[in-house]
Amino acid sequence: MSTWLIYALLSAITAALVAIFGKIGLQHLDANTATAIRSIVMAVFLVGVVVVQGKLNMVSEVLADHKALLFIILSGVAGALSWLFYFMAIKNGTVSQVAPIDKLSVVFAVILAVILFGEKVTLYTGIGIGMISVGALLVALG
Repeated sequence: MSTWLIYALLSAITAALVAIFGKIGLQHLDANTATAIRSIVMAVFLVGVVVVQGKLNMVSEVLADHKALLFIILSGVAGALSWLFYFMAIKNGTVSQVAPIDKLSVVFAVILAVILFGEKVTLYTGIGIGMISVGALLVALG
């Protein structure tokens, strides 16, 4: 099994836990405040990972690359908005409805990758993206 596939599956499993733990934690709380706390926990955890890996000195390298830094900041803002909307959605809806709709991000990412990076979509990829779209809607609205 390829390394990327192992990491992708671990990402999917831990993302599922975000929905489950988030839904339990949000029962009597404001979604935006809970998201802010979650972000602090994530930041502390990730800084710890960088420290344990001995890569803290690489922060200056990231800060020195202004173009990369701009896009990392934009990615952070997009991620924060995604979390805010996701937590508001699972606070007000069911995980079984929200999670599939959230996974339409796969479809949007492929479309944007084609437009922005010129990535090629094969027939099978196109069929798969179509199936993800239909599947997400069937699960969420069915």
